[in-house]
Amino acid sequence: MYKQMINFEELNICFIAGTLGQGGAERQLFYLLKALRECGAEPRLLSLTTGDYWEEQIRALGVPITWVGQQKGRLQRTWQIINELYRNPADIIQSQHFYTNLYAVAAARATGKFEIGALRSDTFSEVQSHALIGKLSLKAPRRMAANSRAAIRNAIGLGVPADKLFLLPNVVDDKSFHVATRRDGQRITLLAAGRLSAEKRVDRFLSLVARLRAQTGHHIRGLIVGDGPLREKLQQQAAEMNLPPGAIEFRGRIDQMNLIYAESDILVMTSEFEGTPNVILEAMAAGLPTVSNKVGGVPEVIEHGQTGFLAEDYDENQMIELLQQLIASAEMRKNFGQSARCYIEANHAQDRLPQFLSNLYQPTLASLVHQTESYHP
Repeated sequence: MYKQMINFEELNICFIAGTLGQGGAERQLFYLLKALRECGAEPRLLSLTTGDYWEEQIRALGVPITWVGQQKGRLQRTWQIINELYRNPADIIQSQHFYTNLYAVAAARATGKFEIGALRSDTFSEVQSHALIGKLSLKAPRRMAANSRAAIRNAIGLGVPADKLFLLPNVVDDKSFHVATRRDGQRITLLAAGRLSAEKRVDRFLSLVARLRAQTGHHIRGLIVGDGPLREKLQQQAAEMNLPPGAIEFRGRIDQMNLIYAESDILVMTSEFEGTPNVILEAMAAGLPTVSNKVGGVPEVIEHGQTGFLAEDYDENQMIELLQQLIASAEMRKNFGQSARCYIEANHAQDRLPQFLSNLYQPTLASLVHQTESYHP
């Protein structure tokens, strides 16, 4: 049963984002702001970068964006953010990236308001990648919004009280994706999509494609969508595998993924760590089965044997076996894809977001009321 929704028109909230580039956190920020605007709220956004991919689309929602990244030093940026929130106060200051959590904390404490931090991955990787301030960024916010239960469990394991942590599931614009009619022939396209960086381990994907081409009678093609610092290295690795032309295709960054999912048969995830990947939610909305290792929040959205397959601790032999099952059966791929679409509609559709946000903000607003009463007995 859903809780009663808050009055979004009375919600005075300002977000802080580290970037508005083409990442999953930024896409989710767009969905958050869109939902808030449609519910009558008037959110604002402070961004450390300017001129990025999502900026124009967020402004088109009617959300004001203020650039607060002119200064390179963290202390100078913090002072600029605090000054901005003195001039235009907000009751709630919400960080959208883990590395902007301390900006939200400092601004909220300086202005006497309330902050919400962000956990976008598995917690461990976020803390480790910010060695000097990682633990403080995790523990300082009075509320934390995480996009997976795995991140919440890991945060609790690192000493964060459970009552500070709230699940804010990622959503997908399900109406923009449709289940395509897929061929039943011998050609199978395996898809890897995301930033071509170390943690995504696309090198594993290349190895899987090469082995499957050698072990099955199907024409296996690997399609890699995305860009990043390892693109040239991965292209060199693919060339050294002596695969025939067209066996591996690097498509680069694609804004509209609809056609990519329509030409693919199976999404393959080989990451070292994850939160709840947008690409999995989109692929599921488009009726694609997924084969992934058990990482981050992936096991929370992929039901093994129903919407895809999950391998333990990236066991490549197990990944090969699971992929072979799906490659051999067009009927299994179809059934998994249909179940995946139904799961998205029930659990991660964009129209669920107002209720998710209401659940997040209700206890925060209650804390604000208590805080105000404490200041004015």
